[in-house]
Amino acid sequence: MSDHEMINLDEMGSMKMSMEALQEELLNNHRIDPNLYIEYDVKRGLRDSAGKGVLTGLTEISDVTAYDLINGRKIPAEGRLYYQGYNIYDLVAGMEGRKFGFEETIFLLLFGRLPSEKDMEMFKGVMANFETLSGRFVRDVVMKASNADIMNSMQRCILTLYTYDSRPEDTSAENVLRQCIELIAKLPLIAVYSYHSYRHFRKDETLFIRNPQKGLSLAENILLMLRPDSVYTELEAKVLDIALILHAEHGGGNNSTFTTHVVTSSGTDTYSSVAASIGSLKGPRHGGANLKVQDMFEDIKAHVKNWADEAEVEAYLRKILNKEAFDRSGLIYGMGHAVYTLSDPREVILKKFARELAEEKGMMEEFALYELVERLAGRLVMEQRRLFKNVCANVDFYSGFVYTMLGIPKELFTPIFAIARIPGWSAHRLEEILNANKIIRPAYKYVGKHADFIPMPKRDTGVDTAEALEEQAAAENPVKDMYAAEIQTDEEQSSEK
Repeated sequence: MSDHEMINLDEMGSMKMSMEALQEELLNNHRIDPNLYIEYDVKRGLRDSAGKGVLTGLTEISDVTAYDLINGRKIPAEGRLYYQGYNIYDLVAGMEGRKFGFEETIFLLLFGRLPSEKDMEMFKGVMANFETLSGRFVRDVVMKASNADIMNSMQRCILTLYTYDSRPEDTSAENVLRQCIELIAKLPLIAVYSYHSYRHFRKDETLFIRNPQKGLSLAENILLMLRPDSVYTELEAKVLDIALILHAEHGGGNNSTFTTHVVTSSGTDTYSSVAASIGSLKGPRHGGANLKVQDMFEDIKAHVKNWADEAEVEAYLRKILNKEAFDRSGLIYGMGHAVYTLSDPREVILKKFARELAEEKGMMEEFALYELVERLAGRLVMEQRRLFKNVCANVDFYSGFVYTMLGIPKELFTPIFAIARIPGWSAHRLEEILNANKIIRPAYKYVGKHADFIPMPKRDTGVDTAEALEEQAAAENPVKDMYAAEIQTDEEQSSEK
């Protein structure tokens, strides 16, 4: 296997034949008749026929609304998002002229109330003391087995932190609170250092590891640690701070937060819970959407000559919807949301700051293209799919553009989402611990067939895997077989002694 622990089947001819036989065996089974989901009223994806999430729990942490109830009827409305009862528009407006907005949001999500000035000074001190990683941990853990997927690196580092905790299995609310705050503070360092390690060890670029500075916000320290010159503008730090706030929480129903509840309900440790939620967020159907938006816009800019020509842009968007362009999925990424109808409040807020940043960066031409696509895409999607529900842009539509303007590499797009969302996961983990005390165990309806046991000589699977294995054995290097036999003989002699 040369330098790789995992087998590359393309380099293993006979092994590849065996695996292809096993793969065919897999694909010939496990196919469930889609009509059975209707027959047994199974809510696929935990959603009803209208796409609304099935109620699985209660929370006070955040609320997402997209309708007004008027005379008993649900009327589509501008989207609203509340953290612990406070409207996200008011929270962002309240940060005007102030730093540490994300830290204030963390306090609100964890403790259910807005902090006073005294609270914030104390909380910032706690965060600053936790915002550190030893040189030994960075060298022995972060820099080992680096790869381009920083989310995997973050999972590995978080699971390893378990061994550095004197009370890793203590799931009391008090200890979990300490663990959560510490992980919230350390995650930006893990993400940025993992990225620098990847650049150095996989792309042969200069390695630099910079410690965060006390007195700076998490947003400021991310930019300071990420950039070679550590220089950033006040607006850049402000926009990243706002982006972190907007991604910090979004109700208990999203996939990664639901994962937090499910895993926490089993009684497992905090490190396993956070690692599981990161694994959920990593999925392209959840946290990786802004990457798709950025890739789509790169494709649009490459194929549309005049970005300001509405007719040309619309024609290309129709090609995307007709699966004739971009990734041929038929999707305009960043458009539509499971809950919001007329607008996503996070997108509305982030768009405002994206405009300010584009003005500072001299990228208003690109911003105008985003605005044009946003204006056209909703109508085109509704026409294509014959929808009556309005299709609005979601927060992912502008977040990738914002990160690009901030000089954040694509490898860190989803990790930044994780850095923002871990306060929400932490709040939900604590809520589950303090209120539920019952393992989450959903039911699955068995729709297979019971069968009588068949002795080995009488079995016929339809795919002769035994024949494929025989071909593999015949194709093996005889020298290798002889070497294996010698080892076996040595082992037998050793056991006899």
